[in-house]
Amino acid sequence: MTAGLRTPLCDLLGCDVPILQAGMGGPARHELAGAVAQAGGFGMLGMVRESADLIEQEIRALRALTDRPFAVNLIPAATDPALLKAEMDVALSLKVAAFTFFWDPIPREIARAKAAGALVLHQVGSLEAARLAEAAGADVLIAQGVGAGGHIHGTIGALVLTELIAREAKVPVVASGGFATGASLVAALALGAQAIQCGTAFLATQESYAHEYHKHRVVAASAEDTVFTDAYVLNWPKGAPVRVLRNSIIQALGHNLTGHDPADLSHEVIASEDGRPLLRYSTDSPLRTTEGDLEAMALYAGESASFVDAVPSASETIGRIMAEAEAALVRVKQFGKSGA
Repeated sequence: MTAGLRTPLCDLLGCDVPILQAGMGGPARHELAGAVAQAGGFGMLGMVRESADLIEQEIRALRALTDRPFAVNLIPAATDPALLKAEMDVALSLKVAAFTFFWDPIPREIARAKAAGALVLHQVGSLEAARLAEAAGADVLIAQGVGAGGHIHGTIGALVLTELIAREAKVPVVASGGFATGASLVAALALGAQAIQCGTAFLATQESYAHEYHKHRVVAASAEDTVFTDAYVLNWPKGAPVRVLRNSIIQALGHNLTGHDPADLSHEVIASEDGRPLLRYSTDSPLRTTEGDLEAMALYAGESASFVDAVPSASETIGRIMAEAEAALVRVKQFGKSGA
């Protein structure tokens, strides 16, 4: 690997390459996080609002795959306090080395994780949220642009947001939301970030726990096929937008993509997962064990879907991004020589 592509954040997190795998709730289980970590990236378990038992099971299964560091992704601001306590209790009892938090920074949870010796990575969608997270003690800031798939907590693009935060932050910054190639990794480093975080690129991998239907919809999609909407909001607070692939639900909304109140949305059951009913307009995405009307579910994908054209292994995805990054650096140097 080109020496210029290894950053201080790699040393902090214990990874070999500056590529983080987003903690996608559902798809990011031990197979994916373990494969990313073993390939030299930084893996995350997406354990948002999962039971303590499942979190323990996933942590132990991941550690059976690799001894590399990883993070557990939780969302304190959108989780019932009792459940959050149980999630944190089990993760800390198993001495997890890092947590990734998202949504509004909750200082007491950041402080609790750090008091136990864990690193805290906090994903933010604005400069103000970055300031609050850093002031609360976050060790790393993940700047999530509006082009990201899944839940989005900001309104501006990743290029501008990343540079804004990197200019001011005293801690390492990671760029997220539209990053799935080596060229985008080089661009992120040029903006002041020390790594990229990829969600869509890792959702469509062999180890992802996403349903094959979801993976192949991502492969077939382009950036123009993704939509910013708050229609898929059941199970989340009002006004929590997501980026998903266009489907029959989105088509039926016409231009009314935002402004939806969970109280006014249909609670019709359209699918099930291990016997659990899944509702139309819920935030659940189709996983390996999901059955029912998959087409109508939240098919999360970011604008970087344009660069996903297959379902490789996580290791192959990391290898591709790093090879592309080295090629991008060569191009930049050639441009410099030609202009000399």
